[in-house]
Amino acid sequence: MPEVQQSGERSSSRSSSFEKGFQDYPLTVLEHETDTDSSHLVLVGRESSDVRPDAATREPLLPTSTPNLNRQQPPEKFSCSISGIRTWVKGPFPPFEYKITPWLGRWQTAPARYVEHHFPSARAKVLLLVACITVWGVVFVSLLHSSITGQELAGYGVPVKLSCHSRLWYNSTECGLNGETCLPFDNGGFAFRCPASCKDAILLEPYVVGPQEYNYRPLVIGGSFANKSITDSPRNLGIYRGDSAICPAALHAGLADDQTGGCGVLRRTGEHSDYPSILKNGIRSIGFPSSFPLSFTFEADPSGGSSCRDQRWMLFTFSLITTILLSLFTTSSASFFASVYFIVFFQVALSSDPPYSPSYLEIVSTALGRFLPCAIVGWAMYHFVVRRTLHDLSARWDQTILWLGPCWVGALNTDTFDKIPISRLTPHDIQQQPGAIPALIIIVACLVLIVLTQALAFRKEGRLPQMLTLYAIFLGAIIVLLLVPDMNLRIHHYILSLLFLPGTALRTRPSLVYQGLLVGLFINGIARWGFDSILQTSAALLEGAQLGSVLPAIGAPVVLGSDQIAFAVRRENLVITNGPDTSVGDGISILVNDVERYRSFWPELLDGEGADAVAGAPAGAGEGLFNWTRRVEGEDEYFRFAFVRLNALGGFWYEDFTKPVVWTKDGLWKAPEELEKKTEGGGEHNGKEELSSN
Repeated sequence: MPEVQQSGERSSSRSSSFEKGFQDYPLTVLEHETDTDSSHLVLVGRESSDVRPDAATREPLLPTSTPNLNRQQPPEKFSCSISGIRTWVKGPFPPFEYKITPWLGRWQTAPARYVEHHFPSARAKVLLLVACITVWGVVFVSLLHSSITGQELAGYGVPVKLSCHSRLWYNSTECGLNGETCLPFDNGGFAFRCPASCKDAILLEPYVVGPQEYNYRPLVIGGSFANKSITDSPRNLGIYRGDSAICPAALHAGLADDQTGGCGVLRRTGEHSDYPSILKNGIRSIGFPSSFPLSFTFEADPSGGSSCRDQRWMLFTFSLITTILLSLFTTSSASFFASVYFIVFFQVALSSDPPYSPSYLEIVSTALGRFLPCAIVGWAMYHFVVRRTLHDLSARWDQTILWLGPCWVGALNTDTFDKIPISRLTPHDIQQQPGAIPALIIIVACLVLIVLTQALAFRKEGRLPQMLTLYAIFLGAIIVLLLVPDMNLRIHHYILSLLFLPGTALRTRPSLVYQGLLVGLFINGIARWGFDSILQTSAALLEGAQLGSVLPAIGAPVVLGSDQIAFAVRRENLVITNGPDTSVGDGISILVNDVERYRSFWPELLDGEGADAVAGAPAGAGEGLFNWTRRVEGEDEYFRFAFVRLNALGGFWYEDFTKPVVWTKDGLWKAPEELEKKTEGGGEHNGKEELSSN
């Protein structure tokens, strides 16, 4: 049989021969085609009387070469022109689509295949998911209820639930003149319960104790006995100044544990002198070498505190295991996200980081009130962002480790990111908090690196123009908010999560990490603090910090005796400027040993009143004078002064207090400048310092 041979591509498949009667028709083998521009045909000859004369001239049924339909355009060189930049931003054509290919795919999909085999219908899967959530809810509520109602101390009843910042005496002014609104000072005791993680409850604004200011440390003052004959025992755990934070003081005394919290009995011990600084249980207390009208000590829980421990970590472990199982066995991304979102929210709102309230029913009410708007935002997050990343994701272990793990890290923000020395993202806090600026630089550098890598990935998918448009809108909105007069922009971490979440809508493993972390931070922000305003007043941001108001000009006192002094407190004695000056307020307040001992307003002083505002102060010193008698002989006393301003609708408020001025036990009057020279390089501890091996 004649064969027509030519260069061409060798066919990888053979067609079967046709038979015509008893005649065989063999096919020729195709040779490899050379790379030429001509198109060749393969003609097959066959010995048959039925062959048409024009068979050799007919068009072929198939071409001998297949065109490459997926051939990409050659990359264009980058140009700095506007058109070149626009072309570069649009990305390659056709765009590349990222996809997570699971490692050990058969093992990763095994749990989902098991569910598919035993629960093939959608109805069965929904019922199974509802059953799992119901079991989690019943066990979670049961454990939570038993941890709350099962705590009762003999003779004291159910302990009072405290926050890590709870105090008997909140500050120098809120307790009023002579501390009358913080009574009683002694002969009172109650059982209390502290949560876990109170060792990190620190001051966020400068707080004055005697001659010095303290910040970013636990507010624990004293904790030992000035009388060396008294030793610490289970019934005598040291004496603390009344404005100490109760739960950090209980940690300092060894009554509570930072991991599990604990219960105890607080007993007021009245006025006490000399609070030494002591290091115990990892906390160094603040020293105060003078008297204070309110002090307290602790008594241990007679039951040993086993029934009064914070169950947050046990509940967290149970919730973590539940969400891991849901991540591995749930085949629907929507079901996975909704169930995890629900469990994480209530774990944070009711156990891990609940808002403070003395009543637990109030905490439950707050959580339910915040969940509905949080769920609506969660639906939007899934619909616009999360669905693009998790939909049809077969890498279940990747989802569990890279998405669910960071989600829990963000949700436990109090125990994770709160360790970073940045309490609030405001210029005021960043400037005054030690370590805040280096930490902020590191965070910004990491964010820049993440943003660049995500932007390149979006460009490769051809979606960078849309993302740039979206973030331009975000930036414009922030600029508008910054321009609002008399208001300050406050970027809460739930707002940061919403801003960065659109940049994680990619199917890459880094995007799984970023997205899970941001979802967890958002849940923590709403469950703990609610939808706090993005714009706040300066007073709301300061929260007890200095206002920058005018300070009184304090001169040397009038010495009336070895233990008696008097101050001229008329308006003209406290203001340096000439003529009426409305910026100095409407009156004067004086603190002695951090307790308000005198308050009067200018009309009272003009009428000759207010000279003897303190009970027991010597009379006859003259009008417009504040008379003071040393309360305890042989002790230094500390004075601070501030103007008081009246409100138009009634009441009053305090402006900034001066730095402490010391009236020494030797009768000397030392201004703040002298104190700064004395304490320069002398450390941060006042009073006597002691060490404890506890």
